[in-house]
Amino acid sequence: MTAARRRRLTPAKVVREGAFYLGCLVVVAISLFPFYWIFRTSLESDSQVAAGVGGSNGLLPSHLSWSAYIGDFANQHFQTPLFNSIIVAFATTVVTIIVASCAGYALARLNIRGAMAILAFVLLAGFFPVIAMIGPLFLLLKDLNLLDNIFPLIVVYLVYTLPISTWLLRNFFAQIPRELEEAALVDGATRLQALRKVVVPVAVPGVFTAAILSFILAWNDFAFAVSFLQTPGHFTAPLAIVTFGESQYQTFYNRIDAAVVIISIPIAALVLFLQRRIVAGLTAGSFR
Repeated sequence: MTAARRRRLTPAKVVREGAFYLGCLVVVAISLFPFYWIFRTSLESDSQVAAGVGGSNGLLPSHLSWSAYIGDFANQHFQTPLFNSIIVAFATTVVTIIVASCAGYALARLNIRGAMAILAFVLLAGFFPVIAMIGPLFLLLKDLNLLDNIFPLIVVYLVYTLPISTWLLRNFFAQIPRELEEAALVDGATRLQALRKVVVPVAVPGVFTAAILSFILAWNDFAFAVSFLQTPGHFTAPLAIVTFGESQYQTFYNRIDAAVVIISIPIAALVLFLQRRIVAGLTAGSFR
């Protein structure tokens, strides 16, 4: 620490900074404690849960056990719902990026009358209550004989993913200099070719952000899955958790929490390793 730095650190400033960091630590601890408790409970055995020792042994179980994780795959066949969620989430993400890229590019570049009104409507659709859409969609899928099938969910999940992805990509595309694509158009490229070969590669941070958020929204959905799926073999991972750990006289929360930990790992990994891209995408267009 330099002499100038020491002179600037007055006792009052030290107290203020210490109180600030202490407050941050308290907020982080309160926020993370529920997740820690879920992980702690997942490490209890069935006998510990049945004995009702959930919170009496302090911050750690008296005996750590991986039986809940093993039971989820061996007895509950959790690999099938996980595989269903992977298919639906990845497919939804791909469709979202393709459609949102075209829509965002059109709103950012083409002289569309009422473009801002269209963008406002897109954002409004993103805030529309999901529960209000379930009834009409249920009747539609029933008439089309598409209930209890994971593949219609790919289209249904666009309700979650398209509005925010279109908004993000539109903001990113609007920041890209027009000269880049105009040069491609002069060289004989079509609009779609300019979008695919020039604009999208430049807007990779925005595309990644939209893809990450789309995957998270599709991966975490419960409302649509519980409304349209009936057969356990067709359940997605969040829906399958509801049936875990149930017996005639006891609910084994360790098995439920183990499943929660398993499905949270991909989301936590995406957020931790790609947080800079997410922040860059969410703040696109803030400073222009």
